Amino acid sequence: MVYGKASIERNIKMGASSIFEIGNETINTINVKSSSSLPCSLLVFSPTTKGSHPVLLFFHGFMLQPSWYKSLLQHISSHRCIIVAPQISLINQEVKSVRKIAEWLINNLESVLPEKVQPDLEKVAISGHSKGGNMAFAVAFDSSMPLKFSALLGIDPVAGASPSCLRPPYVLEYIPRIFNQSIPVAVVGAGLSNQSTCCLLPSGAPNGVNHAEFFNESKPPCYYFLAKDYGHADMLEAEGIMAILIRILMKSGKGSKDSMIRAVGGIVVAFLKAYLEGQIDDLNDIVKSPNLAPITLDPVISIKD
Repeated sequence: MVYGKASIERNIKMGASSIFEIGNETINTINVKSSSSLPCSLLVFSPTTKGSHPVLLFFHGFMLQPSWYKSLLQHISSHRCIIVAPQISLINQEVKSVRKIAEWLINNLESVLPEKVQPDLEKVAISGHSKGGNMAFAVAFDSSMPLKFSALLGIDPVAGASPSCLRPPYVLEYIPRIFNQSIPVAVVGAGLSNQSTCCLLPSGAPNGVNHAEFFNESKPPCYYFLAKDYGHADMLEAEGIMAILIRILMKSGKGSKDSMIRAVGGIVVAFLKAYLEGQIDDLNDIVKSPNLAPITLDPVISIKD
C-alpha cells in the first residue's frame, strides 16, 4: 500500500505524540522502608498489568525528594515501566550505597510489586536529575555494579559548581567523546538552567558542568534534547519551604510546568522503548520532528555512529 506525504505525517504525529500523554497503564505507588539490606528508603512506581516489565533506576537531585518527581515518574511508568527512586544521600559514599541498592533490587524488588508483576532485570536503565544525573553516569560506568544497565539518561545533569569545583563522584574529563560507555545515552537539558535569578546567586546548572558537557563527552549512540524555554527545576513539584527556595534560586520558564513534565516524560519513554524494547520509531520521530513535543526542543541532536 502506498501512502501520501500527508498520511505519513499524520501517522508519525499520532504515534509519537501518544508518548507525551499519560499511558494506559494503572500505576501503584509503593513506599519501601530502609532495612539492614537496603541503605535507604525507595519510592517505587509499578504497572499493575501482570507480566514482566523493564526497570528504570532514578536518582533525585541534591537536597530534593523522589516524591517531587511524582508526576514525571508516573508518566513514564504508565507506559509499562517499573521505576525505583531511592532517597539517597548525595553527599558521601553514593556509589557504595547504590551497589547495595542494586543487590536489593536483584533479590527483593519483585516481592514489593503487585501480584504477578515481575521486573525484567535484563532490561534495566538508569537516570537522574541534576546531581542525580551526574551520579547516574558514574554508576553506569562502574563495572563492579551487580546490576547491568542497558541505557543511560541524564535529565539536566550537573557535575558541580564549575569546572574547577567538581563534586564527587567525578565523571567529566573535558575531552570530547571520552566516556567509556558501551550503552546508549540521552541527555535532556534545560535552556534556562545556566541562568541565575539575580547576579548574586549561582545558576542551577552552570556552563561547563551541565547538560552540554555531558553530551559532548558521550560516545555514540547518543542523543541531546534541549528544552529551550525551561529552567533546571521546571519538572519538579516541590512542596513547602523548598518550593519557595527553588523559585528564588532557580531560573524558571514561563511555560506550563505540565508541558515540561510531559515533554521530558515522553522523551524518556521513547528512549526506553528504543533501547530496552527495540521499538525505535517514536525516538526517530522526535529527532526528525521535534515539534511533536508539547514544548520547544531546540536543538535536537542524534549521533548514532
